[in-house]
Amino acid sequence: MTTVASDDIADFFTDAAVAIDPYPWYEQIRARGPVWREPHHGVVMISGLREATEVLADSDNWSSCLSVTGPFPGLPEQPTDEDDLRRIIDAARPTLPMSEHLVAMDPPDHTRHRALLMRLLTPRRLKQSEDFVRELGAQQIGPLIERGHAELLKEFASNFALLVVADLLGVPAEDHAKFRKHLGALQPGEVNAEGETVLDPLSFLTEYFSRYVEDRRENPRADMLTALATATFPDGATPEVIDVVHIASFLFAAGQETSARLMVSSAHHLAEHKDLQQHLREHPEEIPAAIEEYLRLESPVKATFRVSLHDTTIGGVDIPAGQLVAMLMGAANRDAAAMKCPEAFDAHRDDLYQHIAFGRGAHACPGGALARMEAKVFLEQLLAGTSDFDLDEKHHGPPGSRNLDYDMTYILRGLSKLQLTFTPKDAA
Repeated sequence: MTTVASDDIADFFTDAAVAIDPYPWYEQIRARGPVWREPHHGVVMISGLREATEVLADSDNWSSCLSVTGPFPGLPEQPTDEDDLRRIIDAARPTLPMSEHLVAMDPPDHTRHRALLMRLLTPRRLKQSEDFVRELGAQQIGPLIERGHAELLKEFASNFALLVVADLLGVPAEDHAKFRKHLGALQPGEVNAEGETVLDPLSFLTEYFSRYVEDRRENPRADMLTALATATFPDGATPEVIDVVHIASFLFAAGQETSARLMVSSAHHLAEHKDLQQHLREHPEEIPAAIEEYLRLESPVKATFRVSLHDTTIGGVDIPAGQLVAMLMGAANRDAAAMKCPEAFDAHRDDLYQHIAFGRGAHACPGGALARMEAKVFLEQLLAGTSDFDLDEKHHGPPGSRNLDYDMTYILRGLSKLQLTFTPKDAA
């Protein structure tokens, strides 16, 4: 496997310039091939769409034990000459951050727990939520449009996404503010003031959801929390309280993070592309296709990780057992070897749905349909309620010289703030 000197390329995991704008870095590594081992932490970076999709779809040969945290801290025990590393990984799980959550599980545990989650995220339940989502969206975006300006992430998107998933899970309204406070803290992969990498920001949710689940098992009601608390595995077995708690916690946090980022990135793009903004205002039926392009062009998740269970080969590169690989969504979704004009926005492209913004295979994001629905409702209401919206030059500078702040994390991609100005439709 080819390597380069450590000073030849920036560190994807710690370099601030890469966090702010990863796309030049993606082009640098793409020149080294779709599968390339970076020199700083020994992680194999996969930038090719075909190669990334192949790994994501294969949970038999790749473990998700480090899917969120990547090389930090990594596996505590070095691989041996065993043909299958499942024993080593299973022994290490209790020490790995977020190992109790669905995203880091492998079959058969992942299969059982995901089935439990999907009993809650049914198409019928999502359809029932849409009326609530539309009403909530109108209540929250309407006053901001009338005011004429807003910081979209904190004043709308984060709170809107949180309340949607809170409604879906039945979280009591009196606890919403506490959840918002904690979930607005540091994100996975972000470095705190002490220089430590945040690995598990969800631990605080355990107390709340444990209380909810235990109460509903003792005092069932006709609500979603009761459905959550009394859901069973496919074989009819009743999960431990903590199993249900972990599923609810991850859905709550992950669901609102990706949705908020998708809404903000789509609004940012439309504010900078007025012709497209007006076109979608006149043709709202094309909004779902536009959302797919926003997911591809500015994927909310930068990277997800897998560990090879066996010696294998990806893209013609030999991968030893125990090797950590990173699927770079933002790079793979702009792979010129897999699609035409990958840097251009084209909601009519033939390969519109081949992107991996929400992953693939057994670990494909279970909340993808919810995120798409939230973004669709948001864009419909934003476009219908305005005759124009733009970036606020007082905060972001003029076109061609924008000042934008991004979250400093190697896991997620998103603006930390987006100041917009609105021209209400009836004021035009």
